[in-house]
Amino acid sequence: MTSSPGPLRAAVPQPRRRAAVGAQEQAERVEPVPQWWTPTRALGRAVLLTGVLLLAGVLFGRVDLVVLAAPFALGTAYALRRRPTEAPRIAISAEDGALVEGSDLTGAVTIGNPDLVGYDLAVVRTRVSPWLKLTDAGFAGPAGVDRPIALSVSPGEAVDLDLRGEALRWGRHPLGPAGVRAVACAGLLASRPVLIDPQSVRVYPKTEPFEADEAMPRAAGLVGGHRSRRPGEGGELAGVRIFGPGDRLRRIDWRVSLRARQLHVAATLSDRDAEVVLLLDVLAEVGQSGGVRGTASVLDTTVRAAAAVAEHYLHRGDRVSLLEYGPAARRLRPATGRRQYLIALEWLLDVTAANSENELYEQVFGPQMLSSNALVVVLTPLVDPRSAAMLARLARSGRFVVAVDTLPEVTTPSRRGPWTEVAHRLWRLDRENTIGQLREHGVPVVAWAGAGSLDLVLRDVARLASAPRAVGR
Repeated sequence: MTSSPGPLRAAVPQPRRRAAVGAQEQAERVEPVPQWWTPTRALGRAVLLTGVLLLAGVLFGRVDLVVLAAPFALGTAYALRRRPTEAPRIAISAEDGALVEGSDLTGAVTIGNPDLVGYDLAVVRTRVSPWLKLTDAGFAGPAGVDRPIALSVSPGEAVDLDLRGEALRWGRHPLGPAGVRAVACAGLLASRPVLIDPQSVRVYPKTEPFEADEAMPRAAGLVGGHRSRRPGEGGELAGVRIFGPGDRLRRIDWRVSLRARQLHVAATLSDRDAEVVLLLDVLAEVGQSGGVRGTASVLDTTVRAAAAVAEHYLHRGDRVSLLEYGPAARRLRPATGRRQYLIALEWLLDVTAANSENELYEQVFGPQMLSSNALVVVLTPLVDPRSAAMLARLARSGRFVVAVDTLPEVTTPSRRGPWTEVAHRLWRLDRENTIGQLREHGVPVVAWAGAGSLDLVLRDVARLASAPRAVGR
């Protein structure tokens, strides 16, 4: 980036100057609007002063007053000899790569001059989401990113003001809107403000390392990476049996066959895939988000945990679907592969907390919404009573349900009073009682703690799934 002229050197963050697109091509993109440029107060004062001096010289017969008015008249006429006709151009751009929480942000605000007259001064102003922290001294003000920048733009030139910073939180954050207003002809003409719509910046959640080594409670697919309880082609040894019709020769266990003097084969369990449903409870938001390096709210923990669990199971070849328990009831259909992982990240960017006064169970869990063989991982803070009722109904329907507690460990009320601490303790006791009742109904509840959070719980669920069930006669 090259530095700006002398008087503006201290205020401008060294814009990058380059040749602008031709004036005709720029004019084709934006339809010319008449009266883009209007006179300033400086032009009004120059005309008024010249007129008063000339009128006084004529009325009083003073030649010195006429001579005194001549420089003002000549200077104004000389400054207005070439007038701009086109509006200044402004564009805002951001890096189109995959931004993750805590990664660097790169963008630019471009100001172009399609006219043959230079701009004496161009004032640029832009707004940026508070979750996009800019580090450049130009736009980064003490109370946010709303500080105007002044610079000069030569004829047919485009100036790029770099926007560099850090993405602090997941979501779709606006970069802009931005506006510019230019002054030309020695400050006698000013353009109307030119505004541009904001550019959306996608910031994906930072996935914590997550590993679940335990088997799935029930694998229902034909092929996959989980051991099933059914014999078939796979890598898990189920035992040794006598050779029978249809057995492959490569399965013959020669050591056992030589000892028993009869052909024996190694029996294996089939490998199958599973379906994992990530159910996000978005009925309430608790806590205040501090970004990637600050405190995490319920929504932050929910989104980051969902991204980590989805990444783990999708990389193992399982089918993963996402579902919101809220008024919107958004749903992402189950699929596998890296494409499903990228779609899941895009889906998570639009997750918002919204309360509803209506009963949402039938709206969210309609007919054939959840497979009977799927593992349902519910990410919930257990703040709304309907969340506990939803978990109990899922468990009674015979599905394999795991509840992940996303409530922060330290949750203090925002308003304090004489009975605040007592009421908070009573609420905590009531919540612990609800968790105990859910566990009695067969719903394991575990707090999210990153890697290995669900290992113990999945082991218990898999043991319950493999246990024999009583059949009534």
